[in-house]
Amino acid sequence: MSTAELATSYAALILADDGLDITADKLQNLLKAAKVEEVEPIWTSLFAKALEGKDVKDLLLNVGSGGGAAAAAAPAAGGAAATEDAPAAEEEKEEAPEESDDDMGFGLFD
Repeated sequence: MSTAELATSYAALILADDGLDITADKLQNLLKAAKVEEVEPIWTSLFAKALEGKDVKDLLLNVGSGGGAAAAAAPAAGGAAATEDAPAAEEEKEEAPEESDDDMGFGLFD
C-alpha cells in the first residue's frame, strides 16, 4: 500500500471516528493539517466516493465475518427443530459406503 493510500485511509478513519461525513475536501484538509503533501487529489476523491453513505465503524466491526454469521445464526433460531434434524443428517453420512481402490478392481501399484 502506498503512502498516499495509507494516509487517506487514516484520514477517513479519523473523520469517521469524529462522526463527520467523509468528503474529498475534508480528507484533503486533514492531510494538509498532518503535513502529508504527497497525496494526489484523486485518492481523496476515490476514498470519498467509496465510503459515501457507508458507516465506516460498522464496516470495521464486520471485517472478516463474510456470510457465515447469518448461516450460523439460522440454526440457533430454529431451536429444537435444528437439533432433531442433526442426527438424521449424521445417519445419512454413516450409511454412505466409502469407495476404495479394491472396489474398482485395481490398486495404486497394479
